[in-house]
Amino acid sequence: MPPLAFFKGKFVPLSEAKMSIMTHAFLYGTACFEGIRGEWNERKQELYLFRVEDHYKRLFQSCKILNINLPFELEELCRLTVELVRRSGYKEGVYIRPLAYKSSEAIGVRLHNLEDDFLIFVIPFPPYLDLERGVRCMISSWRRVEANMIPPQAKITGLYVNSALAKTEAFMKGFDEAIMLTKDGYVSEGSGENIFIVMNGKLITPPPYDDILVGITRDTIIKLAREELGLEVEERRISRAELYMADECFLTGTAAYVTPVVEIDHHKIGTGRRGEITHKLQKLYLEVIRGEREKYLSWCTPVYSERA
Repeated sequence: MPPLAFFKGKFVPLSEAKMSIMTHAFLYGTACFEGIRGEWNERKQELYLFRVEDHYKRLFQSCKILNINLPFELEELCRLTVELVRRSGYKEGVYIRPLAYKSSEAIGVRLHNLEDDFLIFVIPFPPYLDLERGVRCMISSWRRVEANMIPPQAKITGLYVNSALAKTEAFMKGFDEAIMLTKDGYVSEGSGENIFIVMNGKLITPPPYDDILVGITRDTIIKLAREELGLEVEERRISRAELYMADECFLTGTAAYVTPVVEIDHHKIGTGRRGEITHKLQKLYLEVIRGEREKYLSWCTPVYSERA
């Protein structure tokens, strides 16, 4: 079966889901999106979509900022997503991209007096970064966009040029990933991931006011750390120097899962290998998103059965 998309109100082959080169969202980045992970559970023969409702709740918030009126309610968006994945028939890990966008074919920098539309596509998607060996990061020369420029609480497509600049700078300098600082020099996030450090057995992560996207994976990890590992979790500002001194460091995201950071700016983090707490959280998170933890099954939407 060819890859499918939900486009212009119907399910179509992905190859047919095309729009004009004059589409406002293409010309000006006036769109917002989500990234939803689907995990295949071989034992249960089930594909689980992780925290679908929470992703769409955040999409609604992003749409408010961009003056986009979504043509569907929350329940219908979740249903359409499950139906698209079910029709696609995947039995492997997938990535689902819903996108709400300014669909008018129009020239002019604005958000008003434009038409809105919505689409979803789904593709197979392996882990974004190396989950076992970990990644080498650099502090980017590109600072994180401030909230009074483009609100980082929203997943706005145009905002991700900031991330792309940082990511490519890191790649060109021989690193795997970038870490961006705020205008005041505090740690914000990676190019597409939230960041955590471990110091003296405590988990620390930047607060929302340091221009981060308040990630759903981030929220999941905070809950798992507190409820399952009994860890103290602190949301506070992190200095650049603290990154170098940390016992462990890791990145989180829908695409990144829980990825160890083993080096920053050529400074070895901890032992230079995946840390013990990072490893435990990785294992927990993977079990949860694959529907293997009964306590957290409410986060997992089965695709091929009512409730597996």
